[in-house]
Amino acid sequence: MSWSAIRGIPLDTSANLLWLSQILLANLAAWFVIAKLRSYSRARILSYVLPVNSIAFGAVISANAFLRTSIPWSLLLICAASSLAISYLVTARIRHANPKMRHFVVPGGNVGRLLKQAGFLSLGSPRELDDLIESKLISGSIVADLHHEQGDEWARLLAKAALRGVPVYHYRLIEEAITGEVRISHLRENELGSLIPNIPYRLAKRVIDVASVIALAPFLLPALSLIALLIKLDGRGPILFYQKRLGHRGEYFKMVKFRTMHERSVEDSDDARRLDAVTRDGDDRITRVGRFLRKTRLDELPQAWNILKGEMSWIGPRPEASELANWYEEQIPFYAYRHIVRPGITGWAQVNQGHVADVDEVHAKLRLDFYYIKNLSLWLDLLIALKTIRVVLGGIGAK
Repeated sequence: MSWSAIRGIPLDTSANLLWLSQILLANLAAWFVIAKLRSYSRARILSYVLPVNSIAFGAVISANAFLRTSIPWSLLLICAASSLAISYLVTARIRHANPKMRHFVVPGGNVGRLLKQAGFLSLGSPRELDDLIESKLISGSIVADLHHEQGDEWARLLAKAALRGVPVYHYRLIEEAITGEVRISHLRENELGSLIPNIPYRLAKRVIDVASVIALAPFLLPALSLIALLIKLDGRGPILFYQKRLGHRGEYFKMVKFRTMHERSVEDSDDARRLDAVTRDGDDRITRVGRFLRKTRLDELPQAWNILKGEMSWIGPRPEASELANWYEEQIPFYAYRHIVRPGITGWAQVNQGHVADVDEVHAKLRLDFYYIKNLSLWLDLLIALKTIRVVLGGIGAK
């Protein structure tokens, strides 16, 4: 079939080449983003193929609509559908590739938790590792606690494996990649060897936050007005709820959100205020409209104002009520480190763990927050944004 036989495709060769180049660019961008997302823990890659491809081809459509160029819809739809199908097939194949891959763990140090994971086998002796290297039977990698004194023989063999092209990893990198958490027994530096996360991206992130709030304003304002009306019709009380929260660099600020609970008095004591700040499953304080707003996360939309003021970001560790934050700082070492980045409306802990109510759960949440801080990047933020869409549509996750 000739190009001219497909309705809607221009006959001009230069126009065809321009469109084909744009479609190729959209394909490459989608595959590049999916490959980037695969490097993070807990990434349900197949569920992101459709939104990532939609964004890539949507950008092509938007750009040409803005420039008022003619769009060969037939070619675009054919290529978009083909790209989507290929992306699903390739991603599914990669996801299930090497089902028999095994990783070998050098004993000693803090590698014990990895041995509980499927596919990780403990090496019995240096001789066993030497035989595996010589026979080229290592299909995965070698994992060791590289901060532990392994002994000269183990050190020699780890160097030999690396020279033979066998990946050798520090156990902590593998553990974090599997769990999506950073253990908090010690403060962990980022990949640049610093406790201060990704400074260039932090600056770009602020620009993205402000620009996106301004761009979304025409859509946010009608939604905010409708929700405000529903809250007013649902019962007595203010539309907005303000709460003192601990935020960026340990500074307090007033976070705003739609009111989702009935108002009631609280005893004037630290314990009473702390208990009142915790929302539990089936909390009878939640209103009818409030239950829907909390389930869909629409109650958080007014925090766009906090973003404009520089107090919050779209994505980051969730800011805690001041009473809870002060209590956690007394109970948990390094808790304050989570305030090194701006708090967010959604975050890595929110999309992976959900609601927490006691100190043990906060420990788990903090490990997720530290993972986010250590790996702060555009790609991780994109992954969280995609996960947030799943959370909102599925009605699961943080409350």
